[in-house]
Amino acid sequence: MGAIMDVIEKNKLRMNELAASNPRLAKQVDALDWDELAAALEECIFEKDETGLPETYGPASYFPLNPETPEQEILYAQAFECGESLIRAGKTAAFTVAGGQGTRLGYDGPKGTLGVSPIKGKPLFQLFAEQILGISEKYGVVIPWYVMCSPLNLETTLAHFEEHEFYGLGQDNLKFFAQGVMPATDFEGNLLLASHDSLALSPNGHGGSLKALIDSGSVADMAERGIEHVSYFQVDNPLVSVINPLLIGLHDLQRSDMSSRSLTKTGPFEKLGNFVSIGDRVTIIEYSDLPEEKALEKEGDGRIKYRAGSPAIHVLRRDFIEQFASGEIKLPYHRAEKKVACLSETGEALAPEQPNAVKFETFVFDALPLAKNPLILEADRLEEFSPVKNMTGVDSLESSQADQVKRAKRWLANAGHAIKEDAIVEICPRIFPSERALLGAGLGKYDLEADSIYLG
Repeated sequence: MGAIMDVIEKNKLRMNELAASNPRLAKQVDALDWDELAAALEECIFEKDETGLPETYGPASYFPLNPETPEQEILYAQAFECGESLIRAGKTAAFTVAGGQGTRLGYDGPKGTLGVSPIKGKPLFQLFAEQILGISEKYGVVIPWYVMCSPLNLETTLAHFEEHEFYGLGQDNLKFFAQGVMPATDFEGNLLLASHDSLALSPNGHGGSLKALIDSGSVADMAERGIEHVSYFQVDNPLVSVINPLLIGLHDLQRSDMSSRSLTKTGPFEKLGNFVSIGDRVTIIEYSDLPEEKALEKEGDGRIKYRAGSPAIHVLRRDFIEQFASGEIKLPYHRAEKKVACLSETGEALAPEQPNAVKFETFVFDALPLAKNPLILEADRLEEFSPVKNMTGVDSLESSQADQVKRAKRWLANAGHAIKEDAIVEICPRIFPSERALLGAGLGKYDLEADSIYLG
């Protein structure tokens, strides 16, 4: 610990000297949590673990998408009823991690403002808002929505919602706040400057969402509203079920601190984190860290053992999140070696061609091994997951829109409605927030023989 404190003191002296005549830098230095930086240095630089893999682990067990035994049938029915009761009683809230920009998609703006629906071009934020409205109206309740942005896109995101009158949800029922940041250092732990008047700062990872919920007053707001369960999802997935009664009900009945959806992986090397068990605990091992021999292991029936992948959909108890406020439990930091533009010791601007810096990140899934009774519920990929991440190919806007159309057609077919094979279909999440809402719905006002069908 002595070496760490020596680096901390060296950084303090240097930064205070530089900030003495620089108000902007001084403000950043004053805001630094030096104890938190010391913890990050200890975990990522002075005691760096190259793999971070546990000594022994195995594939995590999960609840299947559809019940497989009479006992599960009874449990799922009870869980769905329980979930609906909790929603109706105002015990649930939505939480979206929305710090991403649309840069990789050739879009200049927060990813949540990108138009993604196949006919109307509705932004991701609108699709989530309409789903929340539809569920709220169905159950006669207000569902608050908490949106975590990055420091760079908070104002733009808020302006978007103001322009669209908060999509009818009511300004008082939405809370926007910025993710926390951590300073980048060199490989010895020395703080880097992005410019003469600014530290090199970067978001502290999606695990920072839990701290941001606390620091922004959002958890306190939830407590005042009587919220018990928080539905966590990321901004890039237009198919996500933002408030899922079955998951929430299972989560509550099993007294779980944190529950998760899983996707059955398309192959051993699909780029999804792997749910694993370590004794009675559950965690996620990133796809890039799971050894190849483990990824290729198979069950007797030929299925891969490590088939439960994470789409980053969770439900957390509010009182579990509150434990992070007291420091009772804490997420570990992870080391990310990155290329960071910075100033040299002589004040020259550097644009490195190789990684030159350490960024400190926390991951929300690291809360899983800290949670009591964590459970995993399998999700149907075709129903709930088609993210917009890439310009072309897999997980692109094109592939996501195609999946949205396929799901809409499937819902109509399952409800007994025939449409043209090549028709483009879009369903408004407010009017039909789930497939169940289509069953028995009167669709006489819609032209189901058209080439383009919008149900809304």
